[in-house]
Order: sequence, then structure tokens, then C-alpha cells
Amino acid sequence: MAQVVIMPRQGQSVESCVITEWKKKVGDKVAVKDVLFSYETDKSSFDELSETEGTLLAVFAEEGDDVECLRPVCVIGNEGEDISSLIPKDGEAEAQTASEPADQASGDAAASAAPVREAEATGSASADGRLKISPRARHLAERTDADLSRAVPTGPNGRIIERDVNLLLDRGWTNADKAAQTEKTAEAAPAAAAAAAAPAAPTDGFTDVKLSNVRKVIARSMHASLAEMAQLTLHSSFDATQMLAYRALLKANAEKLGMNNITLNDIILYGVARTLPLFRDLNAHYLGDRDMIRYFDTVNLGVAVDTDRGLLVPTVFGADKLSLNDLAGEARTVIAAAQKGQISPDKLKGATFTVTNLGSMGIESFTPVINPPQTGILGVGCVTYRLKADGSTYPAMGLSLTFDHRALDGAPAARFLKALCDNLTEFNMLLAK
Repeated sequence: MAQVVIMPRQGQSVESCVITEWKKKVGDKVAVKDVLFSYETDKSSFDELSETEGTLLAVFAEEGDDVECLRPVCVIGNEGEDISSLIPKDGEAEAQTASEPADQASGDAAASAAPVREAEATGSASADGRLKISPRARHLAERTDADLSRAVPTGPNGRIIERDVNLLLDRGWTNADKAAQTEKTAEAAPAAAAAAAAPAAPTDGFTDVKLSNVRKVIARSMHASLAEMAQLTLHSSFDATQMLAYRALLKANAEKLGMNNITLNDIILYGVARTLPLFRDLNAHYLGDRDMIRYFDTVNLGVAVDTDRGLLVPTVFGADKLSLNDLAGEARTVIAAAQKGQISPDKLKGATFTVTNLGSMGIESFTPVINPPQTGILGVGCVTYRLKADGSTYPAMGLSLTFDHRALDGAPAARFLKALCDNLTEFNMLLAK
């Protein structure tokens, strides 16, 4: 009996996923555990493995399609099997079946050409004059004032979907921009005529690369953070003598004690997790749209991770309740999953405070950008050696705290940074608490 393959739900917060590549095409033989297609959320990528063997009889979505979770994606069965009852009947998917193969080459050409067209009319209106647009795309357009008159629908049946609206935003095509361009066109007509008569100037070579979904998310989040928050950064440092000695002791004995490989970053995370509960303004979310601050009873620590796909921030939940060894193990697990691009989206949200470390790259101090709606983020620098009054030197590690001045003032932010520096300076005492 033929089996329908649906788009998995990767995390409770995920509503849809984008198919990035089909590994099988209609008519191909499929074995158990063969990769059918690859897909991604905003921040993670996955492969869908077949749970049955047979022939790929039909596909209901193409590469680049944004498919709602739990919707049919393809059908696997026996050659010649009747699958008419399994084809979606709601008009939102057009099946490519083995009996009616699609012209793949022309389809790919159309898909690649669509993003560079600017439509005077979208052709996405239904018979009754209503715009054919998905709910997610409509919501995004309403929030961003995107100019839907310039959208090129790439969804099933000429429907505008979320990626079409994102393309408008990437190009800066909003209703406000449209009005401004109309005015500029009238003013610039004489100059344009003169320019047309002049010979074209040579240009240097360049390459345009389309932004990935992850880069789009990062760009919008960071822009919103700086545009909407009153961010201020405080810089300090602490004597890392005890911390470095403890790290060396752990490194020499971790294997025989059966402990995790605890890094300097793990020690910083532990210090932050144990200091934050005393400073609730920094273990909080600023909810400006509701004129309130949400204070958290536990510390869910975000850990900034550099990956091939871009910056990801997985969360170590309940970090203030974990021992140093357990925190190091949990951090290593989520960091590895993020770097592989296979982390659950549920692990990429819920952080109450974030730590980002550039010390391994020789950065002494920097100005980290807050992940909204959090109220603070800690930047960790490298170890430098400084001179004491008696002429001796000591290892100093730089810390940079960016905080949202809407949520708290400079004095409480400075008190947190001082308390953290004190705890890390006397790290042996912190472990005893």
C-alpha cells in the first residue's frame, strides 16, 4: 500500500519548512533509510529518511517551496498503484506524478528566473478579485508594509507565499519606497535622458550571492535589536589566575575522574549562571509592546555559536541548577548540534541571557548586540597580561556587558559586572557556595 510522507514538525514553534533539495525524483526506487529530500527551518537543516521501500510515485512540492508542517510532501508505493485518493484535494499542492512527469528543466528555469522579475501585476488574484496569498505571507506583509503589487507568486496555483514577501523586503520594495520612487522618477527624468546619451563606464567584476534563510534571520534580528533598544556597553576585566589554575587541574585529571572536558568558556558560563539570579533585571525579557518586563526564576543561558550557516544561539536550560561538569556537558551537546545544523528549533529559543566569546580569536573587548527580547548579553575577551603595582604581572580576561537601558540603569548593570568579575577572580570560593 502506498505511503504518504509528510513534512515533519521540528519543534513546537515551527509552522513550516523549506525544501532545499530533492535527493530522489519521481520514478526512482527507494529503500528504507534512503534520503528523500533535505529541508530547513530558519536555523536548522535536516534530511528526511524513507521509512518504507518502493517507488517515488508523486511529489507535491518543489525545491524552494515553503511547506506547512504535517502536510503531504510525496508518496511512495508500487509502480502503477492508484494514488489518486492520496493527492491533496485542497488546491494548495500540484502533484508531479510518475504518470504525468513534469518538465523539470523548464520548471527549474522558471524558478530561477522568478526572483529577478518585477511584476506590474502579480496575477495572484482569484476569480472574485481577492488576493491569493498565504496567511503567513499576509501577516508578514502587513507588519513590514511590503509592496505586494511587485510580488512574483511562486507558491502553488499562483499563490504568494512567505518567501515572495521576504524577497520584496530584501530588495527594499515597500509601499513607502514605492511612493518615494514615483516622486524621484518625475524629478530625475531630465538627468536620466542626459545620462542615456553618455557612453557607459566600465565596471569591475562582482558576484551576487543570495542570502541564506539563516543570514536573513540574523540580519533582521540584529537590525531590530539596534533600532529598537537603548543599548549601552560596559567593559571590565578580572584576575584569571585562579580560573586558569583550576582549568589546568581539570585538564590534567578529567579523564581519570570521568569528567567532561571543561573549557574556560564553560567556567565563564558557570560564573554567569550563578551570578545572574541576584540581578533579576538582566535575567529578563523586555516586552515593550506590552509595557512590561518578564523576570525569570531560572537562568536559561544562550551560548553564541559560530557555524557554517551563521551565528546560532542554542540554550542551556536551567543553567543555574547545574553543576560545572553537567553544564559543560549540556553546553557541548547543544553547541555540537548547532554546528552540525541539526539542532531542534526548540533549543534555539527561550534564553534569558546570552554569552558570546571571541577570546579565542584574540579579541580583548567588543560591543556585543543583545538578542531581543533579552535585556543583556556578555562578551568574553581573551587573556592579556597586566602589570601590578609591585611590578609583577597577572593574567586578565576582559568582559563586555551590553544591557538595555530601557530595562535597567547603568549602576545595577555595573554591579552585576563587578559581582561576576569578583566571582570569577575568586572562582574557588564560587565553587564552594
